[in-house]
This record gives sequence, C-alpha cells and structure tokens, in this order.
Amino acid sequence: MTTTQSVRTADAVVSGSDRRPQRKGFVPGIVAIVVSAVVFLVPFGFILMQSLKTREEANLFTLAWPERVVLLENVVEVVQARDYMLVIAFINSTILTVASVSLMVVLGAMAAYVLQRRASRLNGLVHVLILAGLIIPPAVVPTIWVMQALGIFKTLPGLILVEVAFGLAFTVLTIRAFVGSIPKELDEAAIIDGAGPVRLFFQVIFPLLRPVLFTIIVVQSVFVWNDFQNPLYFLPGDENATVQLTTFTFASQFNSSFNLLFTDILLITIPPLILYILFQRQIVAGMTAGAVKG
Repeated sequence: MTTTQSVRTADAVVSGSDRRPQRKGFVPGIVAIVVSAVVFLVPFGFILMQSLKTREEANLFTLAWPERVVLLENVVEVVQARDYMLVIAFINSTILTVASVSLMVVLGAMAAYVLQRRASRLNGLVHVLILAGLIIPPAVVPTIWVMQALGIFKTLPGLILVEVAFGLAFTVLTIRAFVGSIPKELDEAAIIDGAGPVRLFFQVIFPLLRPVLFTIIVVQSVFVWNDFQNPLYFLPGDENATVQLTTFTFASQFNSSFNLLFTDILLITIPPLILYILFQRQIVAGMTAGAVKG
C-alpha cells in the first residue's frame, strides 16, 4: 500500500468516526424537537380551535373542526364584554409590564455591577439574600399589611413595586454573570479619562450589557404580563384588572362560555408570543454570553 492510499484510508476512518457521534446525537435532537412541538403546539392548537366555535360546540371540548367559524364574532363579544374591560386590562398590563421591567433592568444592572466589581465582606450575605428571593415563596398577607401601611395597596404603582421586588433576584443573578465577562480594564480606562461612577456605569458598562438585557426584558415581560396571582391579591377591582384577570369574566361556577374564554386566552397570549418569536435569538445569546469568561 502506498503512502497516499494510507493517508486516504486514515482520513476515511477519522471521518467515519466523526460522523458516528453526529448520527447518535441527531436522533435525540429530533425526538426532543417533536416532543417540544407536541407539548407547546397541541395546547395552543386546542385554544385556537375552541375560539373558532360557538358556545355549544366549545362546551364539548373536542378537537373537531367547527361547523361554523365564528372567531370574529367571539373576538367582538370578548372585547365589548363588561364595558370593554379587556381594553382597560390591556392598558393596565402594558403600563405594569413596561414600568416593572424598566425598573428591574436599571436597578438589577446597578446592583449586579456593584456586587461583581466591588469586593466587600457583605457580598456573601447579599448573595444569600438574593438566592433566598428565588427560593422562598412570597408572603401575601404581610405584604398586604406593608402596602396598606404605605398607602399603595390596590394601586398600580404598588403592584409595580411588588413585581420589581419578586423579579429582581433573577435579574441580578443573570446580569452579574455577564458583568464578570467584561474586562476591568474598561473601568480603569474610563476612570483615567475622568468618568465618575454614574457616567462610568451608564455610558461605558450599561451599553455593553445589551445582550443580557434583551434576555431580561423578554423573560420578565412575559412573566409580568402572564402574572395572575399578584394582581389578584394586590390589585383587586374591575377598574384595575389586568389581562389575566379577565378570564373570570367568561368562566364561573354555574355559567361558562368556553368559546369566549378561549378567545380571551388567545388574545392575551398573542403579545408575549410575538415577543418570543422576534427576540428568540437574543434570548439564547444573552443567557449564554456570560457563561464563559475569556
């Protein structure tokens, strides 16, 4: 056997060995995609199917195609229900989401930067408290007492502060991991150029956090938009209703209009769905950008 033939044989063996792991990993990947599609698309398809039906057909809870598509009529009835309560809920949820996420991003980025850059004996304690914010469930009754004492119970600003408090732990931990990948030489160079602490953070560090901030904005926006428990406890009343609380309008113990209920769910699901579709690449990039230093 010549030298050229030996090299070709070796290359064939190496390429064959490289393909085997790829083939082994290909099948589990396809299975994972199929399972994910079933888990996420089937419920959404069921919601969409029920929203196309009349009340009598929707109450049967089947996946059969409706005899008559009445999606437009269902949407109009849902929007007009209880003096356009859904429109008010969309406005309240939009204000709640934008204000809460904005505060989370700014406060969380500032706290994460200080914890990562400034060594202190209290950092360990602060880190434990942040982890406790993720692990320990919130206490509803004491929170209501505090909000009543401050005069912010049953108010939108009060609920905004609650959402910020509950989402700040995840925000700080996520941004802190990303800040660790930013070279400290940038801080030193900015300080030499005369930048103060505020200018250093907002003009040098904050723009570099854009990948992870995309992740925080999308994830926390979907969480706040879909939050049902906190508005139910801390912001009662029809005039303060958020989109998730509008489901009470069409479902009750004695009389339920499931076609309108699923139409309402479909309408309030569209904004976060669009947000995920538009920024899915930024979400993945932000979650992995600070995972590896160097």
